[in-house]
Amino acid sequence: MTRRSSSETARPGLIDQQPEQPPLDRFRGRQAEAAVNDARVLEAAREIFATAGWEAPVSLVAQRAGVGMGSLYRRYGSKEDLLRHLCLLSLQQMKTEAEAALNDPADSDWHKFEAFVRRCVSHRAGAFGPIAGHLPASEEMSQAAEQVNHKVQKLVKRTQRAGALRPDVTAVDIYQLLELFSRSERVTEPQSHGDTVSDLQAIRHERILTMVLAGLRPEAAELHSLPRAPSWRNYRAQWATAANERPDLS
Repeated sequence: MTRRSSSETARPGLIDQQPEQPPLDRFRGRQAEAAVNDARVLEAAREIFATAGWEAPVSLVAQRAGVGMGSLYRRYGSKEDLLRHLCLLSLQQMKTEAEAALNDPADSDWHKFEAFVRRCVSHRAGAFGPIAGHLPASEEMSQAAEQVNHKVQKLVKRTQRAGALRPDVTAVDIYQLLELFSRSERVTEPQSHGDTVSDLQAIRHERILTMVLAGLRPEAAELHSLPRAPSWRNYRAQWATAANERPDLS
């Protein structure tokens, strides 16, 4: 017969007992759930505000995300806070994509530039430009915008030096292009021979975007010159609305 140790004798059943889950693990579980819900809220908010406009009610965001209004407002104290956070995320994504294009040694300068535009459009990175004048920028947003502009200007000038981008295009032109196409109703990639509403929207989106990108090539500049371009300073000034002049976002 196997003899038990004194510790096992003193604490019968110890071998069969499972250790109690520490509070830290439970806290991490709640954190993970909150992170998942936050990701759903941000994805839903970007889709709703990009396609329906920033005037869309927050209740639509909560409904699309599958969370309660209480949960949404515990994370974002107001619609203004949510919109400001989305603007910052979009700027950060645009900066990331510009850096990726600048650091990619494998492709042609035009393909890297085109990929930057298409990736930003797919992220809806320009969807929140129309909020300018209605939502004053935070200091963090202003700093991020300056960083993005530095990267995009560098990308534009490098592509122009390579002879792949028409010389009269500016970084501000690219921001405005992204604004237009980021608010498109396109939600899926077109299926082969698809004829659903979403397929037709995706086909239209891709066709027009391809036409516009072709108009950025140097040979297009030989056919038509562009009107005077707005400056970065004027473009940024759209966000300078005084707090007492901004409309109710609720």
